Amino acid sequence: MAQTTVICGASRGIGLEMARQASARGDVVFATARRPSDELDAVSATVLTCDVTDEASLKAAAAAIAGPVDLLVCNAGIFRGRGGMDAEDTGADAWAEVLMTNVAGPFLAVRAFLPKMRQPGDSVAIVSSIMASSGQAPGGAYLYRASKAGATNVARNLASDLQHQGIAVGAYHPGWVRTDMGGTGADIGVEESAAGLLARFEALSMETTGVFEDYRGRAIPF
Repeated sequence: MAQTTVICGASRGIGLEMARQASARGDVVFATARRPSDELDAVSATVLTCDVTDEASLKAAAAAIAGPVDLLVCNAGIFRGRGGMDAEDTGADAWAEVLMTNVAGPFLAVRAFLPKMRQPGDSVAIVSSIMASSGQAPGGAYLYRASKAGATNVARNLASDLQHQGIAVGAYHPGWVRTDMGGTGADIGVEESAAGLLARFEALSMETTGVFEDYRGRAIPF
């Protein structure tokens, strides 16, 4: 039976490419987005309009899936306030939006979809960043760094809480990817990142639950 994969945050970039590749390998894919794109509509996936900061929206998306979910990918995220302490777009409203999307979003998504994931062997993948690591903090990007550290912490906590149900949870750095967020000078394309991430999600198990690693499987100190 084909695996059912839910990808939250799939309208563009890495999420879109993961939806495309997961569908191509035979997964039954449900792809969520706040604003579905023409590119996502072209993927062989069921597209669900969903905002990860809106619990009612998440519950409606989960209810739209008739059967069980094998893999939940929490990819939705935003990047605001790229500069230092005096940068624009780093006020209270920006902090609230980034933390709600990047930290609370994965938690709320897991809670909404968990009733579909009560089987041992199911897994949750949270797309984090190497910028979450305390060893990778040269300054700046305060909102994003803090939010991804929070998202990784959420993943670690979920790994502990869901262990008794046999559900594995991991946090992953997708690499520096050529997307709207990563910029044109980034190291790798979305195809390489998505393929690597999907391979790591497949390798996730109860033996590796709580892992924080990059798309190539390299461990990242937290």
